[in-house]
Amino acid sequence: MKESLAALDYIRLNFSAESSAVVNIALGLMMFGVALDIKPHHFQTLLQHPRQLLAGVLSQAVVMPAATFLLVMALGDNITVGVALGMILVAACPGGNISNFITSLAKGNVALAVSLTAISTMLAVVMTPFNFTFWGNLYAQSSSLVRPLSLDWRELLKSVSMILGLPMILGMLCSYYLPKVALFLLKPFQVLSLLFFVALVVIAFTQNLAIFLNHIGFVFVVVLLQNTLAMATGYGMGAVFGLSKQNRRTLSIETGIHNSGLGLALLFNPAVFPVDLPLGGMAIIAGWWSIWHILAGTSIAFYWSKNNA
Repeated sequence: MKESLAALDYIRLNFSAESSAVVNIALGLMMFGVALDIKPHHFQTLLQHPRQLLAGVLSQAVVMPAATFLLVMALGDNITVGVALGMILVAACPGGNISNFITSLAKGNVALAVSLTAISTMLAVVMTPFNFTFWGNLYAQSSSLVRPLSLDWRELLKSVSMILGLPMILGMLCSYYLPKVALFLLKPFQVLSLLFFVALVVIAFTQNLAIFLNHIGFVFVVVLLQNTLAMATGYGMGAVFGLSKQNRRTLSIETGIHNSGLGLALLFNPAVFPVDLPLGGMAIIAGWWSIWHILAGTSIAFYWSKNNA
């Protein structure tokens, strides 16, 4: 068993730049659908209650990476070095854009979700390299694999603008100037864009189906544990800051949904991680996160939408 797990770090996954670009387009369409239901007064309310933003930022950028490190240490020899680093890398990534859509399904605070996604993405220029390097170095066994991460802030700004900012502005303008059209498009646009995104991720993952099937049990349990921890962390931070149940759910989803696609992009960048390093465990953890957090997030969102008291 240990020999099989050790081999996990030495496998290579196949992800293309074209697949990443198409997924970004799907995320942009999804953000447009979410923004159809956002009104300007949502953001005015946030400015009057900065505690919500502070709780969310701390949950995503500080508490979650620390909690993941503790989980990694607790799992000890039951995971490989690559898997441990993959967990730390995912925790260091900012919130995923799909969290905004899932928050709307859960009847959470969408304006808070959008704000936290935007803020965490911009902070990622500093916090992703810091969190990965800091917690990775503390994980003594993996210190030889840790590399300083260098994110291009111009590319990150362009990415968040195209995927999050522009679609959000267009959706809000449509909602403000064409309210009847926005109301007509709202539900079908959100549902179809989610299905489109899920289909793209599943198709991309089938390129590595044999590898995934060989390690499904192990990877499933590890990601389940970390994702559950992430959602509990967000909800707990909301409780600590005395936020409403709606805002606690929002923080839970925002902390539980990560831009693991960013993690994959970094892993397949030889300037960040040299190709001779055993990164298979990191890649398969980040890859399965891309699917699992959608399944887990939408599941809890549907539950909360039916139990909104």
